[in-house]
Amino acid sequence: MIGEHIQLRNAGGGNLKGLCPFHDEKSPSFNVTPERGMYFCFGCSEGGDVITFVEKIEHLTFGEAVERLAQRAGIQLQYEQGGYMPRRDHGERARLIEAHKAAAEFYADKLLGPDAAPGRRFLSERGFERADAELFGVGYAPNEWEALARHLMGRGFTAEEIVKGGLAKEGRRGPMDRFRGRLIWPIRDATGDVIGFGARKLLDSDDGPKYLNTPDSPLYKKSQVLYGIDLAKREISKRSQAVIVEGYTDVMACHLAGVPTAVATCGTSFGEEHIKILRRFLLDQAEFRGEVIFTFDGDAAGQKAALRAFADEQKFVTQTYVAVQPDGLDPCDLRVKQGDAAVRDLIASREPLFQFAIRSTISRYDLRSNEGKIAALDAAAPIVAGIKDVGLRKRYAIDLDRWLGFMDERFVMQRIAEVGGAQQGRPQRAPKAAPVDPNVRVEGELLKLAIQRPALLGPRFDALDPRAFTAPDHVLVHQVITAAGGAASAGHGGREWVDRLLEQCHDEVTRALVTRFAVEAIRADSHTEERYGAAMLAAIEAIAVDRAIAQVKSRIQRLNPVDEQQDYNRLFGELVALEQQRRVLRDRAAGS
Repeated sequence: MIGEHIQLRNAGGGNLKGLCPFHDEKSPSFNVTPERGMYFCFGCSEGGDVITFVEKIEHLTFGEAVERLAQRAGIQLQYEQGGYMPRRDHGERARLIEAHKAAAEFYADKLLGPDAAPGRRFLSERGFERADAELFGVGYAPNEWEALARHLMGRGFTAEEIVKGGLAKEGRRGPMDRFRGRLIWPIRDATGDVIGFGARKLLDSDDGPKYLNTPDSPLYKKSQVLYGIDLAKREISKRSQAVIVEGYTDVMACHLAGVPTAVATCGTSFGEEHIKILRRFLLDQAEFRGEVIFTFDGDAAGQKAALRAFADEQKFVTQTYVAVQPDGLDPCDLRVKQGDAAVRDLIASREPLFQFAIRSTISRYDLRSNEGKIAALDAAAPIVAGIKDVGLRKRYAIDLDRWLGFMDERFVMQRIAEVGGAQQGRPQRAPKAAPVDPNVRVEGELLKLAIQRPALLGPRFDALDPRAFTAPDHVLVHQVITAAGGAASAGHGGREWVDRLLEQCHDEVTRALVTRFAVEAIRADSHTEERYGAAMLAAIEAIAVDRAIAQVKSRIQRLNPVDEQQDYNRLFGELVALEQQRRVLRDRAAGS
């Protein structure tokens, strides 16, 4: 499967190597271990199994990836209770998807009728033609109580299904249409399935909100939906750019104006679940790559929305920007009044979100007085202090000094440290290669053996003192091996053992570490692995003895040989025994 996407060559030891599909590189650092069905890139730390690969490369969820692989392999999946999706729920989901597809076709057809004239006028006034409405599947909900419900039940769907999917509400005489007399936008998931609708009020007699969305249902979770993602996902991935706008018409305007990476939230603020969706398509790495551009109205509410987004900015590794039209026009109105080029220019004029957040904050203060400047500095200091990149934080501190007019960088930096220091969070630790240290190298080699060749180590590895591992990454992996039952319980290892280890990983950092050690080559060929494993065990045991010797020597030095002769003699005897033990272990280690 992986070989269909990249060229793989023999790397020795049963491993394959190729250029990583998840980041740009000239020398291959993407390793595949067919024996365990794992891959790991030593350039960007992406790793996992074939399901993970399909999720990332084809932008699918776990369940979708499993189904895609099963379909390719000609395997019929059996959905059982407690598995990925119970049989009943799977059947229910398929029925609800079909109901939404039928509803979307119904609404689109009704947009052509005489009753939908207000809807067509709404679209025309905003610069949209009939072909544009068809491209986005825009429709019209008749101003009737049961038009859609009757249509769907005539197609064989039950009242319970229609209500459960959010297409109708329970009425005294049966299901009652949720949307009536409104312009309708179908909301699709990344695969293109309709899972909900957004509806815009058209009639003065409608006393409901301007926009109405499908309620949360088995298909639709508003915090996990981005309107337009089905149309934008390929361009987002291709361009490494996502543009976040506020409404359905803004998405349409951007796409038609030449900004095909635009998406919008559906009746909720942009949040953490939306970040997860975008990451799937941005191929987000531990490096600055690509950009996320928020477009908001230039008014106070729009600025507040941008600052809310700022709270989540550093959860993206991508660069994040804000594009605000000075005259307050949103992309849709801007396209109507100034044309397609103006929309493209708006996106091109993006401003870094950090800069926008800081400048928006200090704009609330009177900078003509010292009191106003100090108040603005204190208000902006937590934002600057919260920037995790040290170099970037310093540059914005210098900018803040210039914007406030102090011309005293040392004073501003000190104030930032005082006011914002408490708000600085610890940066998330990413997997990294162990330092070049002989003892730490031994730890790493032993852990690779425990994951790849556990039968070579067995109970002797499990008997090691946990303190034998000193590098933070190695401590984590040793804890995972212990939690999975230890090397002695792993048999000959293989994929089943790696899966057991991954089940014990409770965060992505630890999963990446285990995956890396499952793929990284062992520094011995297959003919000498047994001897090599014994040597590594002896070496790490010798390191532990070295530490014990150092502790005994320290205690001896604190004793008086005359006044504390008994304790001195006892410790000296321990030291002699430890020295002898170390010699034996060193000899075994050298036997490698």
